[in-house]
Amino acid sequence: MSATSAHPHPRRWAALLFISIAQLMVFLDSAIMNIALPSAQDALHFSDGGRQWVITAYGLAFGGLLILGGRLSDLLGRKRTFTIGLVGFALASALGGAATNLGVLLTARAGQGVFGALLAPSALALISLTFTDPKERAKAFGIFGAIATAGGALGLLLGGVLTQYLNWRWSMLVNIPIAVIGIVGAITVIQDIPTEGKRTRLDVPGAILATLGLVALVFGFAEAESLGWDSGLTITMLIASVILLVAFVILEGKLKSPLLPLHILTERNRAGAYLSVALAVISMFGMFLFLSYYLQLVKGYSPIETGVAFLPLAAAQAFGSMVLGTRLTGRMRPGLLMSGGYLVTAIGVLLLVLLREDSSYALLAVAEIITGLGIGTAFMPSMSLGTHGVGPEHAGVASAMVGASQQVGGSVGTALLNTIAASSSATYLLSHTHGKTNTNAALVHGFSTAYWWAVGFLVLSALISLVAVNAPRSSHHTTETAKVPEMVI
Repeated sequence: MSATSAHPHPRRWAALLFISIAQLMVFLDSAIMNIALPSAQDALHFSDGGRQWVITAYGLAFGGLLILGGRLSDLLGRKRTFTIGLVGFALASALGGAATNLGVLLTARAGQGVFGALLAPSALALISLTFTDPKERAKAFGIFGAIATAGGALGLLLGGVLTQYLNWRWSMLVNIPIAVIGIVGAITVIQDIPTEGKRTRLDVPGAILATLGLVALVFGFAEAESLGWDSGLTITMLIASVILLVAFVILEGKLKSPLLPLHILTERNRAGAYLSVALAVISMFGMFLFLSYYLQLVKGYSPIETGVAFLPLAAAQAFGSMVLGTRLTGRMRPGLLMSGGYLVTAIGVLLLVLLREDSSYALLAVAEIITGLGIGTAFMPSMSLGTHGVGPEHAGVASAMVGASQQVGGSVGTALLNTIAASSSATYLLSHTHGKTNTNAALVHGFSTAYWWAVGFLVLSALISLVAVNAPRSSHHTTETAKVPEMVI
């Protein structure tokens, strides 16, 4: 038994609290600006195109730099990069809160993405290396998974409250006190696990290829949403992303100290977790997007009412992750638990197909609860498996792959499902021109079509989890990870 296993960090639960609070900031920020954007646009006087870039600037920096951020955390130490990420995120948020024009706001959003890409994999790696006991590890990832899955819904609520009762700038400034709490915890409580051996050089060519490839991928899908799939820029970016990422994989296979060791991707349990999460997030991002549109455009909800309407989903996600996922982890193998969770999520999304213009909120609430319970249960073991069997020297980059899966899935989901919904709505309007034009009916019809696709992606996630993930129950499958510290202490 390793020293770490025999004598676990005595303040590990306090460390988890601070890590989770800091990570919540990253997840909140991906959604909170969606509500605040109209007010920011009115205050800073920028165009609708500029509004899209406020979201895209964050996504490009965050998604493009995740793998590099994960590798830096392995080389420099997770605690150090976690703290640097918090400080940088707070400074970028302060800049955004004080923005006087679109250029400053975009710089701040990109800065948030850069430091978020350093913070996110560091946080997940710290949890993976701090909790080595199987039961405690399941609980820790249950809490972390609840925050990860509920952050988007809470971001919508917080964005509505801050925008309606204060002003849009607080959607940026609210990150500062959260970051300060995280920094205090990082300095006083959080403990890192050092890695042995000589310090390796950073794979600069690999970092460039990975960053450019992911940026091109995220940018390509963002342009597909705004310009269409047949746009020359969209096609160019997507082709460039494929070429750059293939070149990255070829390069990594030839280097002794690669940015992303290929064994991180080729182990079937980790690969199954990454792919199933990416496909599930496609559906979840689409669900958030279309429910926001439905509630505000069709039902006439205010921003804060929209945020409140998402609370059943957030609560159910937290319960699914912290209670159901944690308790079932010791009784079922992860593949079965993930597959079952994704199928339950698919049932919840399927209920959304039934929504009409005059549907009651009760139907929506039931769908949210079922969806939340399923995705919360599925994401808990998925996040844990993202670092399954990985030594401390690669924990950061393996954690980054979990984040990259979510970011890519979100980019694809937003662009693909939005295109499907828009096309379906347009077809509906053309086929109903003989009567009174009903824009709301067309919107709802488009959302329903997109929900069917979302169900399909969730079923595919369930199938991949069932076939690819063959790790045994947590009482056994975390043993390898629990022994990892023997390699370094």
